[in-house]
Amino acid sequence: MTIANTRTRWLALYALCVGDLMIVVDMTIVNVALPSIRTDLGFTETSLVWVVNAYVLVYGGLMLLAGRLGDLFGHRRLFLLGVALFTGASLVCGLAQSQHFLIAARAVQGIGGAVVSAVALSLIMTLFTETGERTKAMGVFGFVMAAGGSIGVLVGGVLTDRLDWHWVFLVNLPIGIGVFVAILMLIPGGTGQGNRRQLDLGGAATITGSLILAVYAIETKTYWLLAPAAVVFAAFLVLETRVREPLVPLRLFKIRNVSVANLIGVLWSVAMFSLFFLAALYLQLVLGYSPLEVGLAFLPSNLIMGAFSLGLSAKIVMRFGIRSPIVVGMSLIAVGLLLFARAPVDGSFLIDVLPATVIVGFGVGIAFNPVLLAAMSDVEPSETGLASGVANTSFMMGGAVGLAVLSTIAASRTDSLRASGDAPLAALTGGYHVAFVVGAAFAAAAAVIGATLLRPAEAPAHALEAPAAAEAEAA
Repeated sequence: MTIANTRTRWLALYALCVGDLMIVVDMTIVNVALPSIRTDLGFTETSLVWVVNAYVLVYGGLMLLAGRLGDLFGHRRLFLLGVALFTGASLVCGLAQSQHFLIAARAVQGIGGAVVSAVALSLIMTLFTETGERTKAMGVFGFVMAAGGSIGVLVGGVLTDRLDWHWVFLVNLPIGIGVFVAILMLIPGGTGQGNRRQLDLGGAATITGSLILAVYAIETKTYWLLAPAAVVFAAFLVLETRVREPLVPLRLFKIRNVSVANLIGVLWSVAMFSLFFLAALYLQLVLGYSPLEVGLAFLPSNLIMGAFSLGLSAKIVMRFGIRSPIVVGMSLIAVGLLLFARAPVDGSFLIDVLPATVIVGFGVGIAFNPVLLAAMSDVEPSETGLASGVANTSFMMGGAVGLAVLSTIAASRTDSLRASGDAPLAALTGGYHVAFVVGAAFAAAAAVIGATLLRPAEAPAHALEAPAAAEAEAA
């Protein structure tokens, strides 16, 4: 696949950016609408987690497999399929009138999102082969993805506040159709690698199945299901050692910084999922914020993260390496969560919300890119994309399981306080406080692990290029 015309290449890049932006926006736009979805469809506090996790589990479990499918059948073809799946599932989400209908459609959205995210970067790498142009293209892609967090919270707030929560999904329809038509017109068709690549379907099925079992066991307190979840996960590990082209090459984890960075990423994602999920509920259910006000409350944090993605993070890495920024960033995230853990029932934005979100924004902005760089710093240049994909998958899966754990802890503490005679809002706030403390403990553990186990290596030149977009997507 080649496009000789420079203008056409850049137009194709913008179409790819909009397509992936739709996926990123969907991750944050839903958080603002969660309380409204809960009220309308009758979710409990713990079952509401599945509106997020149905998407995240499928997205994370299939992203690496989707990349292999792109190699096999052609990246353009897979991108179009992913956009079509995501757009169609968004329509179903927008029309959903029951819990199960919405959760099932969210899972299909996860499939489409995984495909789009996995092959968009490959298409950009194919479109821009000259180093200078490729770097500029990756910078544009990374900036647009970073802006997606801010766009999501704002658009989600406006749509939910002025219309209703159904529109946070229906807004994807014109965007998805426009991207589909643009890619058809701008990027020529191409063939894949035929049967020269094997698909690790067993690996994708076992890793996703084990995590779904684990999350379900935690959410429903049917803890005996953790045993079969562990068995299925063990089967995944065995499969990855025996297939010719594994979904997750376990040899990568023999590299010290790769394994440590992935562990830090899992701990980080637990802390971040607790913030954006539980803080949105606290703002609406306890402080009485409207969806639009929730979106505006998160805006400073997202703008700070976006500013770091524009180049501040890379400059910090070049000046201080990868270890120090990770330690400082994770420590700031822990501090921000602890500030949220003291927010009272009658909290104010300027005192109890803004300082915490700003501190977390700086923490994520400083730490996340170095974590991805650490996950790729010691691998061969030809495997940086694979290492980045493994890291992002680990983050998503860790976040899904962590969210299940923290929401269960919060609900359990709330029930205990209600049984002790506390008022409903006080009990709800007490549950969130415990979850924020646990999230802060995960972030602090990530800082300690980074300080003690990471090798203080400088990021090599080949690693600085790849994570620009992946940083923004996961943030």
